[in-house]
Order: sequence, then structure tokens, then C-alpha cells
Amino acid sequence: MSYLTKQVWIAALTLWPLMSMASSYDIAVIGGRVIDPESGLDGVRNVAINADKIVLVTEQAITADKVIDAKGMVVSPGFIDMHAHGQSLVAGRVQALDGVTTALELESGALPVDQFYHRAATEGRAINYGASVNWANARIAAFVKDLPEDGTQWFEQNMDKLDWQQQPASSAQLKQILAAVQQGLDQGGLGVGFLLGYAPGSGYKEYYQVSKLAADAGMPTYTHARFLSMLEPGSSFEAMSEIVGVAASTGVHAHIVHLNSISLRDIALIGPMIKQAQQRGVDISTEAYPYGAGSTSVGSALFRGPNWREKVGGISAHNFDLNGKRLSEDELTHLQKDEPGTEVVIHLLDTSNPEDQHYLDDAVLFDDGVIASDGMPWLVDGHPVASGEWPLPVKAWSHPRSAGTFSRFLRIYVRERKLISMSQAIARLSYGPARILQDSIPQMRNKGRIQPGADADIVIFDPATVADNATFAKPAQTSTGYQYVLVSGVMLVKSGELDTSVMPGKAIRNPVKH
Repeated sequence: MSYLTKQVWIAALTLWPLMSMASSYDIAVIGGRVIDPESGLDGVRNVAINADKIVLVTEQAITADKVIDAKGMVVSPGFIDMHAHGQSLVAGRVQALDGVTTALELESGALPVDQFYHRAATEGRAINYGASVNWANARIAAFVKDLPEDGTQWFEQNMDKLDWQQQPASSAQLKQILAAVQQGLDQGGLGVGFLLGYAPGSGYKEYYQVSKLAADAGMPTYTHARFLSMLEPGSSFEAMSEIVGVAASTGVHAHIVHLNSISLRDIALIGPMIKQAQQRGVDISTEAYPYGAGSTSVGSALFRGPNWREKVGGISAHNFDLNGKRLSEDELTHLQKDEPGTEVVIHLLDTSNPEDQHYLDDAVLFDDGVIASDGMPWLVDGHPVASGEWPLPVKAWSHPRSAGTFSRFLRIYVRERKLISMSQAIARLSYGPARILQDSIPQMRNKGRIQPGADADIVIFDPATVADNATFAKPAQTSTGYQYVLVSGVMLVKSGELDTSVMPGKAIRNPVKH
């Protein structure tokens, strides 16, 4: 061997480990503004991915089989939605284009829990999914006879049956409810979802006992407060006090859903009450969405009883919106009597009014609160859009939060109004939900982070253009600005386009106890 040849071989052997390392990654995200809320990282970095995991975050040059040029873009942990009712393939695809990589049904939940996970796995999902145990369904099962085997529609189908909504459970019924909730937890449910606002006549003792069951299991509760009202008795303040009191007495982690809509215009009283309880060690967390309107069944208990209009701020039929059209009094009366399960949008705060916008801001920016969509299923002429249908039909209807919550927060609160920094916003969209859930749901310890060992759920977006496009009149418009969305290392969105050939969503589920 000549001297020159020998030197070439020595150089090749010296460089081989570096060359091997440089080409050993499946995906490299290059030159983006990487934000990792847990560590506080906010700087230009390169991110390497192998299979479904992040393996390296570095300032050094890296190469890979697939390279994503992220220069000028934010590289964030995938957004985590703790309050997503649209548990279908089509709803997940819409949310992926809003930066969401994990969408959990926690406020309502599912029952039977096994049925929920089996259906999702059989159909396939674009983004990660999971559910808590549905306390309302447990109540319905205890009160209503001859229910169909499929539990997915029990809630809507029994909106006109008042016993489960208005009466405390008997001792036998309570025993049945507790057993059903325990079974749901044993099947891997992610805590207990309480739709107290839809069964305001349920027993206070029942709420305490089911919460204690959750606390004993080390699982959270996710509560829609019992009342929606600024008048006493039966005010939103009283309802929030109930959640605080039960959390303090049982030690359960109590998560308050949609702080914005339940608080109405009393956030100045409700917010400090919650904050002071937190400071005294009560385990409470909150969420909100950046809209002044909510969405629910037109015949729910929220809109029944004496003075219900005055309780929620003096509203009229015009505050109710169906398919982008405001209702008349006759239409509202008809729907509440004959079609009470009909989903409507209800305009509670007028955000064109600076005072109402301030109320909303206080809830959305509540200390350590997170953003959650409360996103609803997509309907056409009152019927669900087929799970695998894409693109979303132009006529499809839902609350615009089902398509635009996370982008709206980034557009309005970060870019336009500059009320919160980008890194603080990313914490509310990703790490915050993971932190709330990780003590009870082990899988969440690897989400909401851009770190070696974290799940490769990543969104890459242009901070100058990211925007929600869904409106109340035309909600079926997906958000824009997301160049890439990765779920478990799979490119679900590439160069701004959704790939319908992949369904990388995985179940978020606690271990099943047989």
C-alpha cells in the first residue's frame, strides 16, 4: 500500500463514525426557532428524529434521510387539546391543520371506555386520541332503561329525559354510578369527566363521592361547573366554589373546563377565588378558548328553568346560532321542545365590546391556564360528516373553535395584540397540558417538549402568517401557516398540505386492569 493510499484509508476510518452519525437520522429539522417550554430553550437549533422520538437538539450541523428547512419558522412541541369532542378522523385532520397533535376528550369522556378506544383504533386516527370516563353516561345508565349498546349517543339521545338531569341518585343508583366509573378507570380512562352543568339536580354528595373515587385512584376530574349564571342562588361563582371545595376536601386534581364561558362576566370574582385556592395548595388547573361564544345542545339544562335568560346575561333567541343563522323566538321554542339535542352556537360575550373582551382576556390569560378548544363534531344538515371524508365539505358546520382555536390564540394574543410572548404561548398550547396530565397519565411525560427522548410530535409554523380562517358564518375553513405537522415522527402535514394516506395517531390510555 502506497503512503498516499494509506493516508486516505486512515482519514476515511477517522471520519467514518462522524459520517455514520451524520446520516443516522430519519428526519432533520434544520435552522428553526426551537421552543421547549420545560427547559426554557428559545433559540435557533437543529432537531434530529429517529422513528417516533426526538434524539438530538443541537446547534451543530446534522443531516438525515429527510431534511426539513425550518429557517424563519417556529419549531414547537405539538399542541395538546384537553377538550376535544370531535373524536373522528375528519375532526383530527382539521385540528392537525391547527397545529394539534393530541386531542383528548376529557370534559365529557366516554363510556363504555373500551368501546371508544376500539372504535378509534379500528377507524384509524390522524392525531393522538384518548378519553376520560363519562360520568354523565354512568348517570344515564343508572336512570334510563333499555339503552342501546352503543354509548356514543346516549347524551344527545336523552336530552329530553329529565330524571337523570334533575334528581339526586338513590343509594342503589349511586352504587351503580360508582361501579361504572370505576370500571371505566380500570379500562384505561384518563380520569373522570363531569358534565355537572347538564345534570344540575344531581347530588352534591355524588360529586364528592365520585371525586373521592378519582382521587383514590390518583386520577384527575374535568368539570363543567354546575351552574351558568350571574344571579344568586345557583350562580357560576357558587358552582366554581363547589369544585374548589371538593378538590380541597378530597385531594383530587380538579381541572376546570372553559373558564371563559362559565365565568361569564364574573371572572373578576371567580379568578381570584381559584388563584387563592391554588396558592393554598388546592390542586386546580384551568383552560379557556379565545371566543366569546360557546356551543351546546339547545335543550340542555343550562337553558331551562325560571329566569334562565337573565341568569346568562339577558340573552334572547338571537344569541343562538344554527348553521350560521341566528334563531327567531319561534325557532328556539320549537328546537327546545321537539329537537333538544340539536347543537347550536350560543353567543355569551360580545367581543366587539371592550368590556366583554376584557372578561374573555382575563380567562384566556389566567395564570398557568392552558388553551383548549372544546371543539365539536362536524355536521352537514344535522348529520355527522363521514369520518374519513376529505376535504371537509364546504357546507360542514361546527363552532369555529373546532378548526381555529390554537391559531386564533397565536394570531390575536401573540402577533396582533402582543399580550403574551411566543414562548409563553407555546407553553399554554403544549407543555402546559402535558404538565397538568403527566402525573396521572405516564404517556404525557414525553409530550409537550422538544428534547431528546420526547415523542416526535412537532409543529413547524410561520409566526408571521399563522391564522385561523373559520368564522361563525363559514366555519369549515382550516387554519393556515403550518408548514409541517409531525405525529410520532410521521409527516402528517408537509409543505402546508395534509397527507391523507397516513394515520399516525396513537391511543393515549392508561394501563388496563383486568
